[in-house]
Amino acid sequence: MHKAMHGYIRAIDRMNHVIGRIAMYLIFVLMGVLLWSSVSKTFLTPSIWTLETAQFVMVAYYVLGGPYSIQLGSNVRMDLFYGDWSPRTKAWVDGFTVFFLLFYLVVLFMGAVSSTAYSLGYFGMEPFAFFGDLFMTLITQGFAAANEKLGFLEKSPTAWQPQLWPIKVVLCLGVFLMILQCVAEFFRDLERLRGSEA
Repeated sequence: MHKAMHGYIRAIDRMNHVIGRIAMYLIFVLMGVLLWSSVSKTFLTPSIWTLETAQFVMVAYYVLGGPYSIQLGSNVRMDLFYGDWSPRTKAWVDGFTVFFLLFYLVVLFMGAVSSTAYSLGYFGMEPFAFFGDLFMTLITQGFAAANEKLGFLEKSPTAWQPQLWPIKVVLCLGVFLMILQCVAEFFRDLERLRGSEA
């Protein structure tokens, strides 16, 4: 288990490091969209796509950068006493609190999967069963058959009316990566506790 734990931590850290670094560059995309929005409102005809594009990029920036933030320990923590504690006490507290974060993330992930399934027009099936059926159809019968399984494809109720499923898929991916990183952090806390006992 010791080697497997270290392998898991290294693999998840590497993956979330790369994805997090890429997600950091989304801030430049967001700045460009907001800059274009200001320029087009001032000098040209206002663009109807800028507000939703900015919102979508911001969601992607936060959820894909979230696992990297957890990995670096740069997530927000209320530090009244934490800084004065010993490494062993910090490991105990971090290991305990990760369960609350995991519970929240699992609930968020299940809601995101349900919302994504709704956006793809599933017909009353359980969301996970819908995605299982969709992926099996895609693998065995190809894109055309999988496309027939899709429903109405939910659109935003705004003038631009973009489809919402792409950003919801990104939300699912980001929350899933945060869950994986939280498990890695729990394993890391166990290692810190084991090291402090030696």
